[in-house]
Amino acid sequence: MIRIEKAEFEQRVRRIQEAMEREGLDALAVYGDEYRKENLRYVCNFWPIFERAACVIPRSGVPVLAGGAEGEKYAREMCVWDDIHVVKEFACVSVAEEIDFPLATFTPLSDILKDAMGGGKRLGLVGVTDMPGPIFDKIKASVAGMDVRPADEILNELRVIKTQAEIACLREAGRLACLGYEELMAACVPGNTELQAAGAAEGAARQAGAEDINFTVMGTGPRTATVIGRPVNRVIEDGDMVMASFAVQYEGYVATAEFPFVAGNASGEQKRFLDALFAAANEQLKYLHAGVIAGEMVRAVRTVFRKRKLDKYDVYPPMHGIGLAEAERPYPDEKATYPLRAGMCVNSDISLFGHPAGSNRIEEGFAITAEGCESLTPTIRALCAKAGGV
Repeated sequence: MIRIEKAEFEQRVRRIQEAMEREGLDALAVYGDEYRKENLRYVCNFWPIFERAACVIPRSGVPVLAGGAEGEKYAREMCVWDDIHVVKEFACVSVAEEIDFPLATFTPLSDILKDAMGGGKRLGLVGVTDMPGPIFDKIKASVAGMDVRPADEILNELRVIKTQAEIACLREAGRLACLGYEELMAACVPGNTELQAAGAAEGAARQAGAEDINFTVMGTGPRTATVIGRPVNRVIEDGDMVMASFAVQYEGYVATAEFPFVAGNASGEQKRFLDALFAAANEQLKYLHAGVIAGEMVRAVRTVFRKRKLDKYDVYPPMHGIGLAEAERPYPDEKATYPLRAGMCVNSDISLFGHPAGSNRIEEGFAITAEGCESLTPTIRALCAKAGGV
C-alpha cells in the first residue's frame, strides 16, 4: 500500500524540533479539525471528524495528541503516536452545549502543555488563523504566564519540498482523479444533469480507493462564469461549455484534475477559446523544471493570452502548490523571484473567466524534477497535448 510510514513522521518531527531549537520554543502545538486538517495530518496523520485536535511536540521527545472524546478510538487507529489524551477543549465543533461523556477520561490541556514545555513558557502555535477565537483563548489561558507565538512558518517551509513517499501519494491521488474525470466526461452528455456527471466521477474515484473527494467544482453553459460553484440539477444541453474541477484525496494528499470541453457540438468561438487555454498549458510545461524563476513561468502563460487579446479574462496566477492541501505554497505571481525546486509539487491553474464563449480552466498536477517535471495527472496531460497539437 502507498502510504507515509512512521519513520517519515519521526523524521518530520526531528526537523521540527531542530526549528524549535532555533526559534527558542519549548513546545509546539499543531492545531487541526475536520476542515483544516493539513498541518495536523503532517505531524501525526490524524484527521478529526466533528471534533478538533492538537499534536503537541516537545523540544525533545515524542509528540502527544490531544483530541475529543468521541474520536478517541478512531484517533488511536489513525494517529502514528501512541500517547493520546482526551481534552474537553476539543469537543464537537458543531454544538454550543457542553456535552457529557460519562465513559471518557479527560486530561487537563494545561497538564499536556506543561509536560511538553518541561518548565518553559514559550509555546509555538501552528494554525492560529484556522481556529476559532474561543479555542485560541482557551489554549492561551490554560497555563499561567505562557508565551504563545504563531509558528506556522515552521511547517509551511518544511511542506514545500515533498519526499518520494509524498510524491507517490500525490501520484495515486492523481490517478484516482483522472479515473473519476474520465467518468465525468463520459456522463457530460446532453440530457444528463450536472449532478449525474459529478456523481459518476465521485463514485468511480471512491470505489477505486479515494479517501475523500475534497470538492467537485462544476458549471455548465451559463454557469461556467462562476469561478467556484457546486454542481446542481441543471440539465446539460448540446453546445454547453463544461467547467469541472475534481479534487481527490489519498492518504491525506490531494490532486486536482480539470480539462475544459464542450458537451455535444462546439462552436467555432468555443474552439478558439479552448485552443488558447491549451496553448497556455503547453507553454507553461516548458517552464516546469528546477531552476526556473517562478515569475518567468507566470509571465510566459500570460503572454499567450495577451497575444490573443484575452488577458482581461485572466483572473489569477496560473499555478499553485499541492500536497496535503489542494492549494498551498508556492503560489507565484508575475513578480515572484524565487526558483522552482526539485521536489516541489504543483498544480496548473490556467483560466479564462467571463469570456463570451464561456469560462473555463485547466488543472494538472506535476512534480518538479531537476530535468523537467513528472505529470501526476497523465490523462489530463494527454488530453491537453492532443487538443493543443503537441
